[in-house]
Amino acid sequence: MINQQTALITGGSQGIGAAIASTLLDLGMNVAVTGRDATKLSALENQLNASGNKPLLCIEADVRDRYEMDRVVKSCNEKFGKIGIVIANAGVGSFVSIDEMSYDLWHQTINTNLTGVFNTLKSSLEDLKSSQGYFITMASLAGTNFFEKASAYNASKFGLVGFTQAVMLDLRKFGIKVTTIMPGSVATHFNDHVPDEKDAWKIQPEDIAQIVVDLLKMPTRTLPSKIEVRPSFPSK
Repeated sequence: MINQQTALITGGSQGIGAAIASTLLDLGMNVAVTGRDATKLSALENQLNASGNKPLLCIEADVRDRYEMDRVVKSCNEKFGKIGIVIANAGVGSFVSIDEMSYDLWHQTINTNLTGVFNTLKSSLEDLKSSQGYFITMASLAGTNFFEKASAYNASKFGLVGFTQAVMLDLRKFGIKVTTIMPGSVATHFNDHVPDEKDAWKIQPEDIAQIVVDLLKMPTRTLPSKIEVRPSFPSK
């Protein structure tokens, strides 16, 4: 699987997605990255190309829009050919009590974290069938552990874990591997956090990227379908 040459990463302008993009580029893959912020995408492109032009395509797109994801896949095909690996990483999180949650916040969370993954898969599915590729979703330990002020986020991630596991059963017959990765605390910009030295105890984005590489190197006969990831030494 590591020889698949084109990977699509949603929500890849920073954090986990950017770390995965950098790692896969270093392995010689073609990489397409989506994000909603053109400025962040431009900064990523400059960063990853600092040592020379890489086979990188950055596309401004919103996973909540199925037609935009169709456009993303078409752009990938035109530049690189068929997609063999899809990392559905785009996600949002806002944490408020249900009595304070707006309808807009609920829909933004569900439509990005769950429907956005559905849109990403549907748009790329024919490519994945053709390449007998790999579809990986970035869930969370919040997909199995509920907590206060997280009703929308928990709902989206519980749903994402269930969706991914059901899809895994649907797609095995096409030779497509499907895995959901469920990280705990990661040192990223998620929810407007700015990582600093206080985050050293957390999982680092490059650690998740290494898990992706390990999955791609797994023998074809073996499928780790759900992976929970926690910091080894949680903050006291």
